[in-house]
Amino acid sequence: MTVDDATKPREKTEEMVSKLLAERREMLVHFCRVAGLDPYTADKPSREMIEEFCQVLVDYSAFGHFEIYSRILSGQERRQQVVEVASRIYPKIAEATDFAVAFNDKYDALTHTEPLDHLNDDLAKLGEEIATRIEVEDQLVEAMMAG
Repeated sequence: MTVDDATKPREKTEEMVSKLLAERREMLVHFCRVAGLDPYTADKPSREMIEEFCQVLVDYSAFGHFEIYSRILSGQERRQQVVEVASRIYPKIAEATDFAVAFNDKYDALTHTEPLDHLNDDLAKLGEEIATRIEVEDQLVEAMMAG
């Protein structure tokens, strides 16, 4: 194995982690806008804002779920520590992904006449799921970057 061959998997890992973190940041910015968290206004979000958030949420969830976790759990990851962390945290990731998909299903296809009566409650629950996902996801990122 040449030095170049040894660095290619490391570069791929760094690219995946960078993309995951970039998608996470984008999702969190949209979440804060929709939820009206500082520095954003507390005005009701527009349906367009909700639809944009749903798209970013699904993109972030899908990337982590299908690109990273499925790759690891399908045996493409050789580092045992990464596999062990992924196996341990996967149920929480799957639960958060399911919740994100359900949120998207509920809010992405809204018409302009449907009320958003439960949006704040649903955003609060989604925020808890996102926080849990980020917490366990950071454990995986740490293991992936550990060498």
